[in-house]
Amino acid sequence: MCRVRLGAAYALSGRVPEALPPLEQVVEPGDAKSLTIYAVWLGESYLLAGRLEEALRLGQRALEAARTQKQQSCQTYALWLLGEIAAQRDPPDAEQAEASYQQALTLAKELGMRPLLAHCHRGLGTLYIRMRQLEQACMELFTTIDLYRAMEMTFWLPQAEAALAQVDGSR
Repeated sequence: MCRVRLGAAYALSGRVPEALPPLEQVVEPGDAKSLTIYAVWLGESYLLAGRLEEALRLGQRALEAARTQKQQSCQTYALWLLGEIAAQRDPPDAEQAEASYQQALTLAKELGMRPLLAHCHRGLGTLYIRMRQLEQACMELFTTIDLYRAMEMTFWLPQAEAALAQVDGSR
């Protein structure tokens, strides 16, 4: 269990090659139980490694497993991951990204998952930058920054502030 969390921490700190082995070991294809939060963490690691198709397959399986098992929090994370994947495509699948983020936002609000709520707003903000919808981007990023500050989530705050500065530089 600790190795899995270590793998997730490695991914977030940019040490993606080190993140994959412990996460891949715990996510077994036929085991529905492992296809929840661990699958989301592995999917996020694949995304960070630029392995979008693998991330997508895993995100879809994680969402299906979370729905089947009625694990709303894992469902929310899986929807966020699918939004991230769609947003990072080249070109982005804006419709799919926005739909996934909005579904994740709705569930995150219901469940009181404020950190994930902030991540969804950041995802929407950066998506809107890519789509040149700068007013919407601004609103989403201001919300993100307010949430990160209120929760003292300083790790992600510089990313949100940089995205907002990008919007200001594009006007």
